[in-house]
Amino acid sequence: MKGLLKQAKSAKPKAHSENSPKKGGFLTDIVSISDFSRGNIELVLENAAKMEKLPRDRKAQILKNFVVASLFFEPSTRTRLSFETAAQNLGARVVGFADAGVTSTKKGETLSDTIKMVENYADIIVMRHFLEGAAKRAAEISRRPIVNAGDGANQHPTQTLLDLYTMKKEFGKIDRLRICLAGDLKYGRTVHSLMYALSKFRDVTVYLVSPKSLEMPRHIIEETKHSLRIVETQSLEKYIKEFDVLYATRIQKERFPDEIEYEKLKNVYIITPELVAKARPGMRIMHPLPRVNEIEPEVDRMPAALYFSQAANGVPVREALLSMLKGAEK
Repeated sequence: MKGLLKQAKSAKPKAHSENSPKKGGFLTDIVSISDFSRGNIELVLENAAKMEKLPRDRKAQILKNFVVASLFFEPSTRTRLSFETAAQNLGARVVGFADAGVTSTKKGETLSDTIKMVENYADIIVMRHFLEGAAKRAAEISRRPIVNAGDGANQHPTQTLLDLYTMKKEFGKIDRLRICLAGDLKYGRTVHSLMYALSKFRDVTVYLVSPKSLEMPRHIIEETKHSLRIVETQSLEKYIKEFDVLYATRIQKERFPDEIEYEKLKNVYIITPELVAKARPGMRIMHPLPRVNEIEPEVDRMPAALYFSQAANGVPVREALLSMLKGAEK
């Protein structure tokens, strides 16, 4: 394990953002996937693979006597539980909340004041918030490392890292993959982060499949189009034989300002066994979960279904991230 931590400290990737200054060779906050160089990403994936093989007793010494704060202002199952499992596996104690309604936020306490208080109690702060930019604000004021576990419809960098880890384990590479992002690309923070991350790899083709009203934000396409081959379409079947990965997303009811519009679009893309049968051999289906009805349960039993393994990969990836933030100074 010492070698793993030494490697994390010795790597000296180029800085990509003013939001995450570098000391000791790695990010001091995990706010945006845009802050990661390809070298940063590959280091996390390598360390996640090591975490999967590390004996439990050795792993439990990495964050012994550390406290990780888990602040979830917005509902979560996989992200919260996998972060808390990762922290406990590393020997840390976990404090925090899964319902902001039981905190001083209900009394009018600002996010800034909450962070300034929690940094006195914890060594690392993991936070999900419903406002875009909340993680960036927290990182600006906190003396402790901030990990963005999702900020509104903006980004979800740790989900992206586990997505990449899943692809790397399944295909042995990320370069030259052909990846379809289907569903709610407007409000889907997971696909926003994934676009930025994939743009750091070579010869990746991304198919953006969505209704017109849920298209990928234009600024993300503009920022990544010089590094990615991008195909925009409303038809999932048109290119189904070309995908290595079909990354499905749910239509997010909670992000819609108009419920009538949500009702019109909620069934726009449904992945059925019949659709999967038309895909190229070896195609895999990923999904950040939770799903509603966009993947039929019968698909779960097919070799293409990768989404439950994908969710499980959140633990070693988040173990790697927490261990690499150990001792981060700002």
